[in-house]
Amino acid sequence: MTAVRRCTDLSSLPSPAPLLSRLSSAASRLLQMRKYGSRKEDGGRLRNGRSSSASRPGFIDPSSWKYFDSRAVGIPAGAIPRNCMTVLQMLKRKGFEAYLVGGCVRDLLLKRAPKDFDVITTASLKQVSSFKTNTTQVKGNENVNCSEETDGHDEGDILRWKDSLRRDFTVNSLFFNPFNYRVYDYVNGVKDLRKNKTRLAMEMKYMLSYGAAESSIRLLRKYGLLDILLPFQAAYLSDQLKGKSSDRGLMLMNLLANLDKFFSADRPCHCSLWLALLAFHNALVNSPQDAQVIKAFAALMHFGTWDIAIEFLNEDVGAPVTYVPEAFGRSGAKVDNLMERTSHLASLVKSSVDTLTCLNTLKQSVVRYPGASQFSGLVFVSAREKGRVLGIFNGLDSDLTSYDKRRGSHGIDYKLLEDGVTAEVRFVLGKVIMDTMSAESPCASTDDAAALPRAAADVTDADHRPLSMLFRSGESE
Repeated sequence: MTAVRRCTDLSSLPSPAPLLSRLSSAASRLLQMRKYGSRKEDGGRLRNGRSSSASRPGFIDPSSWKYFDSRAVGIPAGAIPRNCMTVLQMLKRKGFEAYLVGGCVRDLLLKRAPKDFDVITTASLKQVSSFKTNTTQVKGNENVNCSEETDGHDEGDILRWKDSLRRDFTVNSLFFNPFNYRVYDYVNGVKDLRKNKTRLAMEMKYMLSYGAAESSIRLLRKYGLLDILLPFQAAYLSDQLKGKSSDRGLMLMNLLANLDKFFSADRPCHCSLWLALLAFHNALVNSPQDAQVIKAFAALMHFGTWDIAIEFLNEDVGAPVTYVPEAFGRSGAKVDNLMERTSHLASLVKSSVDTLTCLNTLKQSVVRYPGASQFSGLVFVSAREKGRVLGIFNGLDSDLTSYDKRRGSHGIDYKLLEDGVTAEVRFVLGKVIMDTMSAESPCASTDDAAALPRAAADVTDADHRPLSMLFRSGESE
């Protein structure tokens, strides 16, 4: 797997900033978690990331063992394929204990379709083969690997606990009994699973919320991390940059550059802003829109009412800015039709938020790029953040004549913005898109990142230095 080798070598490369190094480390760990199947260490060594109770030979600490109802943690009853259930039922009818274990349980918890299913059982391989089950594969598309428990005990927690200590990662040490809907966790695998996703989301916020989003995306792509962290954006850039030496003029990069204009190390934005921006761009890639519709959508978010947005559009006499494939030239649509199309764009953007939180939706979006790198199968945005992002677009997909989200001031309240207050995020998001669609608002590019304007005129360069400056040394080959 090329992507794995490329990322695991990151430690040997000079990192342009400690932040990128931390993100690389987090992504590498998540890549390791993606390995399907459950390898066993030679000689019975304890696997990496073992629990503290495992550090003392012979010591067992049952207080750290946890049990979950699979239905409560999001594994639906029909998640196990029929072929796999046939194997489990056959073992159960013969009086043997049988569990799903390893990467398949991890993937089910992450709402991903497992590539294969590992089964651990108290039956010996000889006993399994005696009732005509293939121990490596059954009929169908799913691989089902059966392994024999290595200890002489009949069953129980001690046996499962011992087996969990032999596995490579804590997240591959989970057991699942689909007959009693129970997930067994002896080494805090579920906690580690959640912690890694939370940490990754935190690191991404540091890179994209502090005035360095454009530079960060460029660096993540350079070091092979964008394929893992933001697969759709990575595929989009790879496709758009075929035969090109610069990302100048790409809508995604212009959006990020205009986003960076407003923020710095001491004036960050809430992550819901750049998440909403990514969802907006995704919607345009999948469903290109008239430039006038995009400007109407942005003006409505920024000014808060349809009447003011139309007034702005009527006064805007500049040539339409177009992007391929996202935005095409003005079609001369009437206002009534424009309202309908603007509302439709809002519904498309809301739907595209799922690409940030739903693995299947993300896969469908990436499929449009046949030449994309191997899909990482990674989504790290929480359900809570999804709700925040959707809240930004609430009301924009209905009757716009009654839409009224006007704010009391014309400037940005950075405290409210950092806290993720919806009205403030919507206001700035509209402005970023308006600037990107304006020919009079040139964006920073690979060559002129140093020319990024400051977010506020009353802040000096010394105390309001764009974070993108920290990454300039890493942009040159």
